[in-house]
Amino acid sequence: MDKNKLICGDNLEVLATMEKECVDLIYIDPPFFSNRNYEIIWGDEAEIRSFEDRWEGGINVYIEWMKQRIIELHRVLKSTGTFYLHCDWHAGHYLKVMADEVFGYNNFRNEIIWCYRGGGVPIKDYSRKHDTIFRYSKSNNYLFYVDEVRIPYSEESMERLEYKARSFRKNKTYDNYSPNPKGKHPEDWWIMQPLMPSDKERTSYPTQKPERLLQRIIASSSDKGDIVLDAFCGCGTALAVAQKLNRKWIGIDISPASIALIKNRLVKSGVDKDTIDIIGMPQSIDDLKKFRPFDFQYWVINEIHGVPSPRKVGDMGIDGLSFLNHYPIQIKQSENVGRNVIDNFETALRRYYGNNIRELFGYIIAFSFTKGAYEEVARVKKEGFRIELFNIQDILNRNISILRGEATLFNA
Repeated sequence: MDKNKLICGDNLEVLATMEKECVDLIYIDPPFFSNRNYEIIWGDEAEIRSFEDRWEGGINVYIEWMKQRIIELHRVLKSTGTFYLHCDWHAGHYLKVMADEVFGYNNFRNEIIWCYRGGGVPIKDYSRKHDTIFRYSKSNNYLFYVDEVRIPYSEESMERLEYKARSFRKNKTYDNYSPNPKGKHPEDWWIMQPLMPSDKERTSYPTQKPERLLQRIIASSSDKGDIVLDAFCGCGTALAVAQKLNRKWIGIDISPASIALIKNRLVKSGVDKDTIDIIGMPQSIDDLKKFRPFDFQYWVINEIHGVPSPRKVGDMGIDGLSFLNHYPIQIKQSENVGRNVIDNFETALRRYYGNNIRELFGYIIAFSFTKGAYEEVARVKKEGFRIELFNIQDILNRNISILRGEATLFNA
């Protein structure tokens, strides 16, 4: 594989196009069976189309939906490969039974419990503060490098080991045990805190997992140069860690917003964009016109390195903010945006800034604008409004960047 791959599409369809036994390690963190809307991460329409009717038949529908994908994942995994399935209590036991059927009961290796602390303590129950990660191999000939993931001994263990461990067998004493200088062999329960809101790793993805969790998985179960696959790649944590550990990687997600976020995350971390083969993202205006509204908004926001509005509906006419100065951005999936849109955006800017700002600044992005729209922009400039109008084609051609609160053209 010459380039790492970032693929936008239904993972079942994408996996069906992949060759048999072509990846070395698979980690997936699929949407949990929660019957709650928070699992549709962005609320964008691509995800909604994929997931909206999945729960209608209850747990059996969800498990069948997952089984189709895990069968394909088993097919593309090499015979020496390992599969990690991240889930929680909602469907974990059902997924275990199904995965036993696909991978074989004897190929089940570990039920890893990821433990963490946090708020949200129930009144009449113990706190649910763990996720489950099922680990399977495809055969008995699988990779596991414990020295790569050893952990420090506890103070109690080190104190005991000062006197050396002794065991008695047939009246013979063995006292030659000593601690491994590289650390302790990890158990199948991992105490790791989730990301805090202020963590430098944090993206805008609500269910983001910490890199240290994926570091243990990837370092223990693959070699440098191996191919790591994440078929529900979300915000790309598995891909970012694989990159840092000198593995190749393939990421698949149905959401264009996720693909755009991952691309920006990797490039920001220093990855050369020319080393990433991005597949399934829009290449033309016609492609973008087919996007559902939230998909379209998030694509635009990510392309200009902006910040999405936290509100998906009722956003008062502001769909995002520029990165540094947080100037408001309104996005219209329309041709010939007219004077009335400019009028409405004036109201949104007043509401956003209040009455204490001398100059009210914002952007409107659309496929095209009428002569009346440009005339209105020129008129309101005299009243202290600075509104910039940008065409989608410029963004598609990567000729526009909104990074410093001012419009700048650049050649990418």
